[in-house]
Amino acid sequence: MLQQAHALLAAAEVDGVDRIDVPGRGAADDGEGAGPRRGEVDRLVPALQSGSLFGGRRGVLVVDAHQLQAAEAALVAELATGLDPDSVVLVLVAEGGVPAALTKVIKAEGETHTVRKITERDVFGWVREAGRERRLKVDTAAASALVQRFGTDTAAIGQALDQLVGAGTVTAEMVTERFRNRPDEPMWHYADAVAEGDVGQALRRLADFLTHGHPLQLLAFLESDLKRRALARAAPSLDVFAEWLDASPKHYPVEKAWNNRNNGNEDGLRRALGAIARADVVLKSEPEPIHRVTMERLTVALARWYRGR
Repeated sequence: MLQQAHALLAAAEVDGVDRIDVPGRGAADDGEGAGPRRGEVDRLVPALQSGSLFGGRRGVLVVDAHQLQAAEAALVAELATGLDPDSVVLVLVAEGGVPAALTKVIKAEGETHTVRKITERDVFGWVREAGRERRLKVDTAAASALVQRFGTDTAAIGQALDQLVGAGTVTAEMVTERFRNRPDEPMWHYADAVAEGDVGQALRRLADFLTHGHPLQLLAFLESDLKRRALARAAPSLDVFAEWLDASPKHYPVEKAWNNRNNGNEDGLRRALGAIARADVVLKSEPEPIHRVTMERLTVALARWYRGR
């Protein structure tokens, strides 16, 4: 279902996606029925009401929309009514029906797409194909281990296979030893996707990092990366650049920054650093429900500015 949802957003040519995962109906921040909406759902309000902090057309993806409580569904229906399609594209992912208030709006202003639910049997075929795309040989035991570890979460399996690229043959032992839970998500995976201008990949990496990491960690990492890039552009040689960083010219981050020194431009780097500084203020002063939206919108903007667009 998520693949279909992302395909719809891609077809709508959105610049980036704000994803909201609706918690189970029994979950509440201050006790069941404590307020009109819960923390995660609360992020829908700025996502649907406000324009991007950094410009561009936004996509809003609501996962498990069937779990919206009545008051939440009524609020979303109100916000969704009359949305400007040139500013916001809203996609709801649900198993079965959604609350009546939303159904009325969807029939009047939207459209529905039915997706057959993927089963573990389907995933085995997906794993084999995904392995071939990465030039990996995934035997039956390894595929079983991946399904046992990640179930039908093809995004997580794809990330696991990404980390195994170059291994040749993937075995069940490799899977069980390396992936005791969700695949590791180093910050440089995210930064690489941003630097390449791959918005979809960057947002996926961001979502996985934020599962266990704090956004301020990413901001610090990005700030250091941008400053390294700025120094690389100014340095007359690799040796001088390494000396400025007090590092070896053969150190991987030094070589990487030097080799990419001509990507982007000074204006893009300056705007990126300014956006990171503004995001830092938001993360330190605004409530947590705003943090993820801020990071997602920052990611989309950085993907443009890193490439000098």
